[in-house]
Amino acid sequence: MGHRMLLPFSLAVLFLSLPGTANAETLELKDCRIHDTTGAASIHAECGYLTVPENPDEPQGKTIALFVARIPTLNQQRSEQAFTLLAGGPGQAASEAFVAYSKVLQRVRSSHDILLVDQRGTGKSNRLSCDSSPEDALLEWDEEKATEMLTRCRDGLSGDPRFYTTSVAVQDLDAVREALGYTQMVVYGGSYGTRVAQHYLRRFPEHTQSLILDGVVPADMALGPRIALDAQHALDVIFERCKANAECNSAFPELTAAFERLKSTLRSAPVELQLTDPNTGITAPATLSYASMAAAVRLLSYRSESAALLPLLISEADKGNYGPITAQGMMVMKSLEEAMAYGMHNAVVCAEDAPFFIQDEIDVEALEKTYLGKEQVTAIQTICKVWPRGLADPDIKEPLVSDKPVLLLSGEADPVTPPKFAEQVAAHLGNARHLVGPGQGHGMLGVGCIPRLVTDFVKDPSLENLDGECVKRLGPSPFFLDFNGPTP
Repeated sequence: MGHRMLLPFSLAVLFLSLPGTANAETLELKDCRIHDTTGAASIHAECGYLTVPENPDEPQGKTIALFVARIPTLNQQRSEQAFTLLAGGPGQAASEAFVAYSKVLQRVRSSHDILLVDQRGTGKSNRLSCDSSPEDALLEWDEEKATEMLTRCRDGLSGDPRFYTTSVAVQDLDAVREALGYTQMVVYGGSYGTRVAQHYLRRFPEHTQSLILDGVVPADMALGPRIALDAQHALDVIFERCKANAECNSAFPELTAAFERLKSTLRSAPVELQLTDPNTGITAPATLSYASMAAAVRLLSYRSESAALLPLLISEADKGNYGPITAQGMMVMKSLEEAMAYGMHNAVVCAEDAPFFIQDEIDVEALEKTYLGKEQVTAIQTICKVWPRGLADPDIKEPLVSDKPVLLLSGEADPVTPPKFAEQVAAHLGNARHLVGPGQGHGMLGVGCIPRLVTDFVKDPSLENLDGECVKRLGPSPFFLDFNGPTP
């Protein structure tokens, strides 16, 4: 779900105006450009802000501004429905996440406006940020330092984290829908966004045309206790795939043993080295600790393309060449740092995950056998000793039951939301289809034929008409045998 550590209506709806008519006056949109997290890529949009109460129970109290962006349809006859993308994390902003997918979703614009709302606490919607992340203190396990950093972060936030949860966010999303006059929405959720999408459908079924859930988090699951177990399983699958591949096995015949030696070395002491920072180009001293190595391995295993590097990176580090894995770790960690709003992330986790941990069911012995260890769970519990528990609807942890059309997407080798999670959700849905990408990781939206299937589903949510055969032909990226590139 993108955890770093470790994330009622009437028939009046029939008379809502179309986008661009009177209802839109409550949310004025002007020409703008929206950017990705780096600021390097941008696209044209129409942007504005909708003012909402921070505390939904105090409409006359403090307000915050929700950032809204619309990419208008290419069709001259605008639809009453909008397509909206809900970002992951928790802590990522929809407007920033969309820029990376704007090309693969271009065909959706042939029939629908694309509506983006930065979830409260992210992006330009009163982002709840911290000067520094407690990641290192938590992973290395210095509880005193972690608590100090978390307290400083909490006390410096620009909002009350109790009101930055999924239950409040779905109310915001529907307020934007109403302000712009859409009768219904096609809701795409990725990773943590699948939780938001499911709860939006639960709260606003009349206003939901269909769902696309990509990297699925079951509504009734408390993420945390399984993170390390699923990450270890995904890594084991990568190792097994390398062993079964003649070229990879020949290049890295002792991959599992090499990883065990690397873990032992870094557990003994961090490695100090001189490295040109891939983010800045500056050569300076760098440190590869066990925690930073484990974080790099986990994040690289999220995508098939980066997972293909792991055997080479681990083998090189085992030989004493620590630069490549350190540099890769620096890049993926910086990318995540730029995308994540940790104040909002912690607000969600401490309202919707940690309170539902069942201590007797946490298999500490099994966790300790993984490369991430039990610190994932301990860290979340430490965060939530400091963070206040926010608003959560009484049914937030109940399975979603619905007959609305739902397309579920999973990567076979997803290290955080494996396909069995989507099957768990689909069991309660009366009109759902689950597609699994062979060898793929976390997030399928940009993979192979998936953009075409998503476009087809948006235009026609009849699942029986969706030709998903192309998904079976997907496969993992070939392994890198050296730094010249992957094998043909």
